[in-house]
Amino acid sequence: MTIMVTGGAGYIGSHMVQTLVDAGERVVVLDNLSTGFEWAIPKGVPLVIGETGDQLRVAALIAEHRIDSIIHFAASIVVPDSVRDPLGYYRNNTVNSRALLEVAVNSGVKQFIFSSTAAVYGNPATAPVNEDAPLAPMSPYGNSKLMTEIMLRDVGAASDLNYVILRYFNVAGADPALRTGQSTLGATHLIKVAVETALGMRPKLDVYGTDYNTPDGTCVRDYIHVMDLANAHMVALGHLRRGGENATFNCGYGHGYSVLEVVDAVKRVSQRDFKVELAPRRRGDPAMIVADCARIRAQLGWTPRLDNLDLIVEHALAWESRLENLRREVRAVGRK
Repeated sequence: MTIMVTGGAGYIGSHMVQTLVDAGERVVVLDNLSTGFEWAIPKGVPLVIGETGDQLRVAALIAEHRIDSIIHFAASIVVPDSVRDPLGYYRNNTVNSRALLEVAVNSGVKQFIFSSTAAVYGNPATAPVNEDAPLAPMSPYGNSKLMTEIMLRDVGAASDLNYVILRYFNVAGADPALRTGQSTLGATHLIKVAVETALGMRPKLDVYGTDYNTPDGTCVRDYIHVMDLANAHMVALGHLRRGGENATFNCGYGHGYSVLEVVDAVKRVSQRDFKVELAPRRRGDPAMIVADCARIRAQLGWTPRLDNLDLIVEHALAWESRLENLRREVRAVGRK
């Protein structure tokens, strides 16, 4: 049987595909390549260029490849963009997910792992925040993901589709073997932006808000290495294959770093100074959000191996150097 990875040519999805291939799994990728890259997919893995909302195509794909599991990453993910274009986010993240779920159920797919987000918690009253905390998204992005969570829970109760929802905190870093990494032009992830600024690819880094109720006034986030996150999906898939119950888990490390602490880490690891400017708050940004990960550790036995901010930054820096060479190679052969 085969696993379908939607958004498998994107940042997190491509790391997931690499991890699955390393484990000997059969994989097929569905991606519209709006933010993903064909070269990020391992050789031999079929890529179908298309939309998760195209039900006829998805049904044919499931039948052709005998897909029994879906790992669903495909989504729009930039919080400020969701504030500017809420309907676009509800279409891509919620409406398309609804279409995908319907096809999955009708096609007899057994396991479904959903890429959700800590943004469903909004600005939680406590830190760390556990999975039973009130859900109060502060942006259309968070709302769009929460709506899919609700649909998935209802579908799980009404059908034979088993699921795990993984709520990501802030994903960063790159494959230590440099096979893939965060490659999106104009990406908004803090560590990506800081690394690009350190390398002279951006003129400055903007810090949005310095008056939050945090130790240094800047937002605090829980940064998880992308390969530890991919491993969390592997243990979730194993859980479902063993007949485990439908469940929701946080994916983070349980401790956070402020924006200024991340900036300091990038300067320290890169051994380069760069320009930092203070800017007003952005709509939709909570002050502090850190994961309580006790549930996934206890129930799935998930053990992170790369919980180190400097190591995450080191891998992100190494990937940027690799990416520049890779882009030149891609341009030479005309691949996207």
